[in-house]
Amino acid sequence: MTRAMMIDQYGGPEVLQWKEISLTAPGPGEALVRQTAIGLNFIDVYHRRGLYPLPSLPSGIGSEAAGRVEAVGPGVTEVAAGDRVAYAGGPTGAYSEARVMPAHRLVKLPDGISDPQAAAMMLKGMTAEYLLRRTFSVKPGDTILFHAAAGGVGMIACQWAKRLGATVIGTVGSRKKAALAAAHDCDHVIVTGEEDFVARVREITHGEGVPVVYDSVGKDTFLRSLDCLRPRGLLVSFGQSSGMVPPLDITILSTKGSLFLTRPTPMHYTAKREDLLASASALFDAVLHDGMKIEIGRTYPLQDASKAHADLEARKTTGSTVLIPYPTRPGTD
Repeated sequence: MTRAMMIDQYGGPEVLQWKEISLTAPGPGEALVRQTAIGLNFIDVYHRRGLYPLPSLPSGIGSEAAGRVEAVGPGVTEVAAGDRVAYAGGPTGAYSEARVMPAHRLVKLPDGISDPQAAAMMLKGMTAEYLLRRTFSVKPGDTILFHAAAGGVGMIACQWAKRLGATVIGTVGSRKKAALAAAHDCDHVIVTGEEDFVARVREITHGEGVPVVYDSVGKDTFLRSLDCLRPRGLLVSFGQSSGMVPPLDITILSTKGSLFLTRPTPMHYTAKREDLLASASALFDAVLHDGMKIEIGRTYPLQDASKAHADLEARKTTGSTVLIPYPTRPGTD
């Protein structure tokens, strides 16, 4: 047996329940991982709400964690017992003390990357990697717009884009978050409650607009993000923290400048193991050799995941949030 946060129904943070669950031995192609740190991501909220329905209920939740391999099943060559590993994606269920994972989704952690760092950066960092290097190839001289620049993905992406030679414009929701974004290589920070971000982008780019906008906010920013693009620019919509984007009349893309639109997901960019390893390797290099900082804004005991979800939805968090599977609550028997 092990313990995990489970949901029996979709709903608010209160549906997360701390339960004992059975833990099977790893089968062919599988590995048993004892988890030490778990990443909190907005996709976890989408799963909990039912916006992205899970295969069945009751269900575990969570897509990112780090730990150590305790055992492997027959035929496993990717990892061995004793390896420090992390993962991002694969079957949901990361909010647990231990779990069995497909071995081909596990990545060995290099020395110099701690378990909490790995849990804070694997999904967010590999998301930044494919957004900036493959969805749209950011190059020296580009000026880009990144919404939610003080969030987990945003703080990594702004640093990475700067290292690729870009000028980075970021939006945030408060002056406190503006200071964080600026400290993580965002050249121009727009506080959305105080400034019109479209007008400000046009001012910064001398009326030209940007070649790409990265938007994980969704409903509140989507249409106005299109107005920030130059002709033939690309809107990368990769989340909807403010709500789902309404149905779109695609002729708007032509009237606003023959624009492009994409809705990428990590599962497609890391589906092949070689792509997964290449993305993780690029991320590790950026942290270990290029000085990219991984900001862990807060940690919570895994048992308090409902509180972490509530704070994330209320936009009280910055950077990455990590859940720690303590055997008991700190300060209790």
